[in-house]
Amino acid sequence: MESAQTPVRLALLGGFRLLTGEDQLTVSSGSERLLAFLALSCRSVSRDLMAATLWPDVSERRAHACLRSALARLDGAGRRMVRVETTEVRLCPETGVDFDVARSLARRILDPAARPDENDLSARAVEVLSDALLPGWYHDWVLAAAEEWHQLRLHALEALSALFVRAGRFADAVTAATVAAHAEPLRESARAALIEAHLAEGNQAEALGHFHRYERLLHAELGLRPTPRLQELVSALRMAP
Repeated sequence: MESAQTPVRLALLGGFRLLTGEDQLTVSSGSERLLAFLALSCRSVSRDLMAATLWPDVSERRAHACLRSALARLDGAGRRMVRVETTEVRLCPETGVDFDVARSLARRILDPAARPDENDLSARAVEVLSDALLPGWYHDWVLAAAEEWHQLRLHALEALSALFVRAGRFADAVTAATVAAHAEPLRESARAALIEAHLAEGNQAEALGHFHRYERLLHAELGLRPTPRLQELVSALRMAP
């Protein structure tokens, strides 16, 4: 039997999951959308906006009925996560949301005034930044947030790779840059981070190999050449006899 004290967590990265302790709970698709929307909307939103956004293809009256139905179907842990008021619905502050943790991590890494702590400069940080936001969800409100997160995490992974290089942690640097490059294969800054990590470790052949593979991919996909900045990274290696 579920304990009222069991912490409730909402996972949005890598897919929707509602968790209590180690157990994953099943809720309706309407309730999933409701919880995800609250988590992405600073946790509090008007009923009118929520109904219109989540059910945009029906009448206002029908949208409000759908919202009431989705709220009514929440039970147990899902119900404990939500506070329904006269004009607003909000997510309880004590509800843990993995996206909030990941976004805060990315912003700390990118803040030039911040000094990353031990947990930020870790392999776990790379894992946290590795997943997309709600993959497979194609609602407009999800796509906008997912694209914003995509760009934020790529920048953070590249910056994290540079921090690892500075700390002499070359394997972690390569891993972080590789995740960024796989997430966006044509992104030159991610390739640059990966090449720089290999060069810092002294792996010239791997650095040059990655450059040539990217050069071929970029030409095949877009008919472009790497920028002078990227070419400069390996210019000495390419000119070697």
